[in-house]
Formats: sequence, structure tokens, C-alpha cells
Amino acid sequence: MGIFGDIFQAIVRVFSSSAAPPARSEVPAKPARQQQPSVQRPQDQRHHRRKTADDLRVPWKKPFESLTTPFDKQSLPQTRREGDRRLEQNQINQNNEHYVALRADATREGDLMAQCYRQSHEAYQQGQGALAKELSEKGGEHKRRMERLNAEAGAWIFRENNLDCKPGEVDLHGLYVKEAIMYAEGAIEKAQRRGDLEIRLIVGKGLHSNGHVAKIKPALEELMKRRSLPADADPNNAGLLIVRLK
Repeated sequence: MGIFGDIFQAIVRVFSSSAAPPARSEVPAKPARQQQPSVQRPQDQRHHRRKTADDLRVPWKKPFESLTTPFDKQSLPQTRREGDRRLEQNQINQNNEHYVALRADATREGDLMAQCYRQSHEAYQQGQGALAKELSEKGGEHKRRMERLNAEAGAWIFRENNLDCKPGEVDLHGLYVKEAIMYAEGAIEKAQRRGDLEIRLIVGKGLHSNGHVAKIKPALEELMKRRSLPADADPNNAGLLIVRLK
């Protein structure tokens, strides 16, 4: 290449050395982070086995009643205990076979009485006077038997329900309204002759009546109005009527 070639190579070497980037200073490397040893946590074995019936069973709890004190009838007031006992005895008396049979026989006689009177009326309308009279007389016989049976049943239940009543108390449970009025009037007259200040009539709340409607109590309240005798229900027992006699 000659002298020109040597000059060109010299120029190239000069520019090449001046354009080279300066050497970078080495930055010390960060020390490697020490790896923490892994901690073996205890595993819940129930998540790694098949569930059994014991796992699904609901924990047993004490029953609700255990949080309260046991019920004790002796803790009730004496009057309430006596009232409950009398009510139980009244129910026993009203389900007595003898009493139930008397009422059933009386009901049957009443049905026969009504049937005879209805047939007597029909016979009379058809101009059969003799037959109408005969049927009417038969109806009267059934009526007297019905009244006799009901009177016997009323006397029995009244006697049984008043065996253990306190002085000045009269229990009218199990009686029909007319019977209750009759026995109440008799009891009032006896109490007035004794000079009692009041009489307590146990009339019930009608819980065992048809439709759970009291029948004896309103009838006796009306009776007391006619007799001008103040009568009020016991504030602690709606089924007890207190009649003031003076």
C-alpha cells in the first residue's frame, strides 16, 4: 500500500483509541441473602383423612330446662294448690261412670220426648186428635223420666264436689244452669239464716263447656242482680263468685 497505506492505518488507530469508552469502575456485589430454613407447621390430620360420623355429630348441649329451677307445686300459694286439686277432683267426678250414665239416659229421654211432641203436633194438624193426645202423653212420660235422671245426676255431682269444701263455699261444677241456680239459691238462703256476711260460689270458667263459654257464671250474676246482692269475681280466680249477703 506504500506510505499512504501506513498513514491511513496510523490515523485509524488514533481515532480508535480516542473513541473507546472509559473503563467502568467495578461496583462491589451485594452479599447473597441467606435463605431462612422452612418451618414445618403441624398439619390438621382431619383435613387429610376421610370424615367420620364423629366429625359430623353436633356437640351435645345441656337442655333448656337445666338452666331453670325445677317446678315445685309446693311453691305455689296454698289457695292455688287447693284450687288445682279441686279442679282435678271435679274432672274425676264428671267422668264417673254412674254420673255419665245418668246424663246419657236423661239425654236419650229428652230426645224421645221431643220426638213424641213433634209427632203429636203433626197428628193434630192432620185431624188425628186421639193419636195426638196419646203421643203427647208419651212425651210427658219421657219428660218426667228425663227430669228425674237429671235431678239424680245433679244431686250426685253436687254432693261429691262439695265433700271437702270450706264453710261458706259452694261448688257448682258439673251442674246444668237451672240446677246451679236452684242449688245457689238454697245455699244463699242457708247462709243468710246463719248470718254469714258472704258466700263463695265456685262456678268455673267454662273451659269444659261447649264452645268454652261460661254459662253458670252469667246466669248467677243475673240472679244476684234480681236479688239485689252484690257479686264480684275473685280477683285471683275468675271462676269464683263472691256474693255479699249484708
